[in-house]
Formats: sequence, structure tokens, C-alpha cells
Amino acid sequence: PRAGRAVAATVARVDARSLSVSYEGVDRRTDALDGLTLDIADGEPVSVIGPSGCGKSTLLLAVAGLVAPTAGTVLVGGEPVTGPRLHTALILQDFGLLPWKTVAHNAALGLEIRHVPAAERTRRVGEALERVGLAEFASAYPGELSGGMRQRLAVARALALEADLMLMDEPLSALDALTREDLQGLLLDIWRQRRHTAVLVTHSIEEAVFLGSRVVVLTPRPGRVAAVVDNPEMGERGFRDTPEFYERCAELRRLLDAEGAFATGVTS
Repeated sequence: PRAGRAVAATVARVDARSLSVSYEGVDRRTDALDGLTLDIADGEPVSVIGPSGCGKSTLLLAVAGLVAPTAGTVLVGGEPVTGPRLHTALILQDFGLLPWKTVAHNAALGLEIRHVPAAERTRRVGEALERVGLAEFASAYPGELSGGMRQRLAVARALALEADLMLMDEPLSALDALTREDLQGLLLDIWRQRRHTAVLVTHSIEEAVFLGSRVVVLTPRPGRVAAVVDNPEMGERGFRDTPEFYERCAELRRLLDAEGAFATGVTS
């Protein structure tokens, strides 16, 4: 999409129906998710939070088509997910950057995999880097960037895909508080412009409230939906400084405390 123009892409409603995922080890079986059901509307930003090891990342991988359900189904836009989808972007905590490729080449990786023509790749990458404030670093390498800039690059790669579904697995957890808040604002601004479907996995209560119009609380492993908290003020200017924001955080803290989350890594 051209800068400043909203995206009207394919429908990216997400439906997880009685989703179970288990991992088979040498001498044990780990049930990550068990009968999880969750519906996410097209264009809705949802945060997922819960105790460490409760299957949050597994849920994202199943929606991305990178992990096959043991039972149940995942649908995106009404179609069963049987593998990676062209218009789904996944942003990981470790950035997933190749240190021997330039910023521009890293931003273009997803497009190259999808065999997008070179001229189109150049256009999309240029617009994406401009959007995240990295245009002047196009010829630099990841090792020359700060942590916040590397995360911006990971976001740019997702933007270049023109994704209608953006999946984010604790993408900001390794950043300092000021950089993290800055990038939270960037993610919110991008969603305001593009109105894509977004699923954010996080251990931060405040981040979940800032970036999710609903916050899904999972139980300890195997993960199920313990509660869904509506957050209608999300996206409003100045929301972080309102009584509603603090009340929502307090409500989530109570729910997570009931699930034993604070003993396993959830932060305020």
C-alpha cells in the first residue's frame, strides 16, 4: 500500500475451534493447548496473556500454519490453515534478521520467498522502511542497529508483505522501557492506518491493554481460554493516562493472579 493509504486486503477473521496441540518427545508428551476456542474479527487487534508455558506461542504458530493441530481446527478468512499463508506476517522476539544481509535485504526476505518481482519488492521495502523510520539505514547491516531499530526492521519486513494478519510473539520484551513504549506507539499507529487483524502475545499487562481491543487470558498449560476482557477504549488518544486504562490493568492482574501467572513471569 502507498504510505497514508488504508489497506483493503483479504478478510482475515481468525477462528480457533476446539484447538489442541501436543508435542511428542522421546519419552513424554506435552499438551500445550487443549480445546481452545477463540474468534477474532477481521481487523481486530487482540492481546493474549497468561502464565509462562501456557501455550501462547503455540497458539500463534498454529494460526500461522507452522504447527499442525493435534485436534480441532484453525481458520483464517473462513479457510482452514494447512500451512503458511501469503498474507500472514509473524514477528518474533529475536527479530529473525540475517546479519550478513543489509537492512533493505532483510526487509525484502518475505517478498523474495514469495517470488515478488524485483521492482515491486523495491517499492514495498522503500515504503515500509520509510514508515518505521529506517529509510536512511537501508544499506546498513543489523549489527549496526540498536535493539529498537532491529525491531523496527522486523516490523518493516511484516509491513512489506502487505499482511492482513499480523502475529506478534513478545516482539518488544527484550527492549528497554522507553524504547518499548515508543515501539508500542508505532504498532498502534500502524494498526490505526491499516486496520489489519493483529494477535499479540505478551507477558506485560500494560502492553496487552495498550494494544488489544480485547485481552485473552489463558490458563496454565495446557492452555484454554480462562477469560476475555473487553477493552473498548484501546486506540483512543491518551488512553494510557486514563482511569479506564488502570482499571483494566487491575482487572487483568486479578484474573492472572487467580491463574497463578505472577509466579511464572507475567509483569505489570
